[in-house]
This record gives sequence, C-alpha cells and structure tokens, in this order.
Amino acid sequence: MNNLMQRISNGEDSYTQFKSSITNADKLAQEFVAFSNARGGFLIVGVDDFSKIVGLNDKDIRKLNQLIGNVINTHIIPPIYPLIQIENIENKKILIIKIDEGSNKPYSTNNGIYLTKAGSDKRKISPQELRRLFAESKNLFPDENIVHKTTIDDIDISKLKKFLKNNNIEILNKLNKNDLDLTTILTNLELLRDNHLTLAGNLIFGETPQRFNPSFYVDCCYFDGNDVGVTKFISKKTIKGTFDELYEDSMRFLVSQLRSYQVQEDFNSNAQLEIHKEVLTELIVNALVHRDYYINSSIKIFMFHNRVEIISPGKLTNSLTVEKIKNGIAIQRNPILSSICKSILPYTGYGSGIKRVLELNSSVEFVNDVEMEQFRSIVYRQKLGENQEKLGENQEKLGENQEKLGENQEKLKIKSKLSKNKIKILNLIKENPKITISTLSGKIGISTTAIENNIKLLKENHMLRRIGSDKNGYWEIVDEV
Repeated sequence: MNNLMQRISNGEDSYTQFKSSITNADKLAQEFVAFSNARGGFLIVGVDDFSKIVGLNDKDIRKLNQLIGNVINTHIIPPIYPLIQIENIENKKILIIKIDEGSNKPYSTNNGIYLTKAGSDKRKISPQELRRLFAESKNLFPDENIVHKTTIDDIDISKLKKFLKNNNIEILNKLNKNDLDLTTILTNLELLRDNHLTLAGNLIFGETPQRFNPSFYVDCCYFDGNDVGVTKFISKKTIKGTFDELYEDSMRFLVSQLRSYQVQEDFNSNAQLEIHKEVLTELIVNALVHRDYYINSSIKIFMFHNRVEIISPGKLTNSLTVEKIKNGIAIQRNPILSSICKSILPYTGYGSGIKRVLELNSSVEFVNDVEMEQFRSIVYRQKLGENQEKLGENQEKLGENQEKLGENQEKLKIKSKLSKNKIKILNLIKENPKITISTLSGKIGISTTAIENNIKLLKENHMLRRIGSDKNGYWEIVDEV
C-alpha cells in the first residue's frame, strides 16, 4: 500500500498513467499498446491528473472490467494479458491495471496504430522504429510466441515420445538414454524458448493447453433449425485438449450427429455418411492448423438441419484469396504447427486439402469474411434422393406383404387342423350369419354344449366373432383364406 501511495503522490511518468475514468475502448487500447511497446507500467483508474483520488463505484468497476476484457480480446494485436487489482484508499476504490513489457513487439491497435510511451504521454512509433522492432522481434509467427507462466514441466512427455517414435526414433533413443536432454529437443523443435513453452508446444504437447490458452478450443453446437437464432439445440459440446484430441473429438461429434443411409439395394451393404468423412477431416485440420492465433476466439463447428459450418478465427493471411486456395496455393501462418501436425494429424501440408475437398464435394463453399475476421467452410447436408426414398418405400411394402403372407400361412395352418364339425359350423354361419346355436346343433347333430365349445375355439383362433347381442346380433367370419 505504501508503494502505491508513493507512486500516486509522485505523479505520472513513463511507467504510471492516471485516469479519473475511461469508457472508450479505442483510447484504452492505445494506452495498453503504448505500455506494451515500451517497458510496461501501471494504468491507475480512479485518480485524476493531479494525483487526487476520485474513486470508482461498484458499477463503474464492473463496466471497466467488461471494457478491459473486450479491449484485450478484440482491439490489440497481438493480444496482451494485463493484471487487474482493486485497492481501497481513503474509503475510495481505485482500479490498478498492470501491463507488462510485451514479449511479442510491436503491438498495435486493431486500427493499425503503433504507439509507445514518451515520458508521461504516448506517441506514434516512427516507420524507422517500427522496422527496428520487427527486426528485433524477428517477426515471429503466432505459433512461435512464448506462452507466459508455462514451463518445461507443462509438457506431456508421453505425447512427445509418441511423436518422436514416429518422427525421429534416433532422438527418442537418445532421450531415453539421457544422451540428449529434453530442453534441447524442445528448443530445437521450436517448442520451447526462454524456458517457456511456445504456443505450438503448448497446443500440441501441453498437459492442459487451455489452462494457459483458454480461448483456443472447439465449440460444437447442433442447432434445431437452419439459423443460429433458433431457441433450441439438439446437441452441444465444448472440446478441449491437445491438437490430436481436438481433432478426434470434433470428428466424433460430427459423425455421431450426421445421418448414414443405405446406397445399395442390398440390405447388408455398408451405410454411407451423408457428408464424406475425408471432407470433414480436411476442414477440421485446416481450421486447427491455419487459424489466426492472434485472435482470442474458439473454432466453431455449427450444425444445422441443412448444412454444417466450420468457422475459423481470422481471415485468409497475406495475399491469399479463396480462388488461390482452391488452386492449391498455400502460405503458412503457423509453420511450426504445420510441420509437426504432419506426424500427428491426417495432414500433408502441401496445400492440397481444399482441392481434395472440392474433388469429393464440389458444392462446398468457402467464405473469407474480412469484416468479421473469420474464414467459414460451408458443407450442405445431403438429402435422400428419390431413388433412395422409393427404395425405402418398396422395402416397407415388401415388409408389409411378407407380414401378411405370414399371417395367411398361419391361418391356413390353423384351418388345416380344423375338425369336420368346426368346418360345418363355419359353412352354416356363412350361409346364415344369424343362425342360432340350437339350429346349428340340430343341423350338425351334436349337443348345444359341443357347438358352444367349437365356437369358443374358433373365436380364440380369430376366425369367428359375434357382432351385437346374443338375441339380436349375428356371427361374422373374420377372415377367409
């Protein structure tokens, strides 16, 4: 507390900025970018320019927290992760935002503005400084960036060894014999830098990747309709884990929800999934490997009654267009992920995936949404064709006919076992449905009790029934074969 009071009393400088309040996302993003491109510092909200503590109420603090979350997720490239603390001074609450010096300089706002600190103020970075910053940072790809708070202990060693067994058995043997240490292997694979996992290292081999990269998961939902605005869903799932787990569970979700149908008349023929599995594989792998990891958002797999959409954060990189990727042209956005995923996912890395999708299903659509910063793959669900519907109808009719045949055969079997007296009773009833039991007894020459017993058996075998009362009703033969 004493250090904080001292900082406030000293006033603003290159490491400390005061704001009585802040409500504008663009202005907050500029402050964060300036600190990140310099040496870091503190943005203290609830203190005016003259070091007077004006304080914040609880409602202001809630709004500020929401604003900060929105800014760091959507207004700064690459993203930063400031720490927020609430302090109570003189019975007034203030919000302290600690911004570390960025490890992935240069940072910019989403409007492309590069800023740094100049004394207690901020200024735009000159073109010369910008070139220097890019040179110093070596213009790192997203998957090369360090994931802070991770260490080598966060690696799932069993997954790494499985990869090495398929990719470089010699290195694996040296690791097992302690001839080569784990740090060297991970560093050479660009999975570890400065004692921290890189993004690629965490996503592919991390024990709990979403612990450190909470936005990088797959969000699956099967909507009960053809629009995200519907009020009901059929199934939904949040998928987390390493790359191989994200892929396998995403495929499992889709395959379990899609229809399979008979394509040949033979009942024992193999069923076919309404969307080719290889199409789904290529599109899911494409989203995992080529998405923009500077955007803190999940991959989304949305199912509707008429289509499946796979939505990948980030528009196409550099000069790529939809037409170019259809022709097999590829530019690596995440080269480490691309390289390693050749050994852990069904992925070649040759830029042939989209071409292969279109060869299997030419109706697949690709949308490069520049404004929404996302790339969408749309696969329309296959409807059962007329021939398949007719096949189903014919099979249903065949089943009905077979059922009737079985019933008739059963009736014939029963009728073949009927006694002469039962047959005489049926024939007499056929001639006169209102015939009485006493008349039947007289015509056949057996007692009324015997007539009643025979009628009872005929009724039990569903060959005869009584319509109406005993006095005014009549007999009906149920079915004649």
